[in-house]
Amino acid sequence: MTILVTAASGRLGRLVVESLLARGATPAEIVASARDTSKLTDVAARGIRTVELDYARPDTIAPALEGVDAVLLISGSEPGNRAALHQNVIDAARAAGVAKLVYTSAPRATTADFVLAPDHKATEEAIAAAGVPAVIVRNNWYTENYAADVARAASTGVITSSAADGRVASAARADYADGAAAVLLEDGHLGQVYEFGGDVTWSYDELAAAASALVGREVVYQPLTTEAHVAALEAAGLDAGTAGFVAAIDTGIREGVLAHTDGTLSRIIGRPTTPLVEGLRAAVEVEDAAA
Repeated sequence: MTILVTAASGRLGRLVVESLLARGATPAEIVASARDTSKLTDVAARGIRTVELDYARPDTIAPALEGVDAVLLISGSEPGNRAALHQNVIDAARAAGVAKLVYTSAPRATTADFVLAPDHKATEEAIAAAGVPAVIVRNNWYTENYAADVARAASTGVITSSAADGRVASAARADYADGAAAVLLEDGHLGQVYEFGGDVTWSYDELAAAASALVGREVVYQPLTTEAHVAALEAAGLDAGTAGFVAAIDTGIREGVLAHTDGTLSRIIGRPTTPLVEGLRAAVEVEDAAA
């Protein structure tokens, strides 16, 4: 079986490639794609074929899918425009007769009132309408999303949010990558919609406690109103639209969109998901190394 990983130059895509190899796939069975293949030279050096694939350019998609049995469609990073870009990949996958399309969606994408949901809901509906055999993996939050908050807390002693007492079932990016690799390689997943998340939910008070353990000082959680959060983000340099979007994510967290966990991810990857403190420690180390 030949598996194509889209966005393989990104953080999730690279980890999926690593997980596929660790789970027994050979380099010859993997195709790694990116808009800029020069960012995949290290992947190519391992004997993995690399191809150009740009969601916005259908002329790059069909050639990339030639001879491919399974495709991991990693969702794009342009809110509001993702569904149209994903449609190009879905259409090409249907035309190529792909036997399995795995899509990285958002938590409760078809039912949640969440600012991130509409693009993913539209994509899931497009996959169903196309009739491509598929597996939907709805990834909860990445623990790595909070690396910057922890880094700031080292100097401020504060983590702020307008999520109130909302809980988050985050997991490490590597956990989600393992989940994607498992459903790509294994039989028995077609037609399933999986809500992937960490084994344990946490609150922002618990996030602050984890940050305290990592930075060696007391860190407290300071809850904000949505209006105060937007104002703080604008004061930090975000435009009004982006500030409102970020605050709307916290509204979703406050309303419980990310609080679901049922052990599905750990069951599929065959191990517990990465604990919060461990995931944050690794994420902060990566951020420090990149600085």
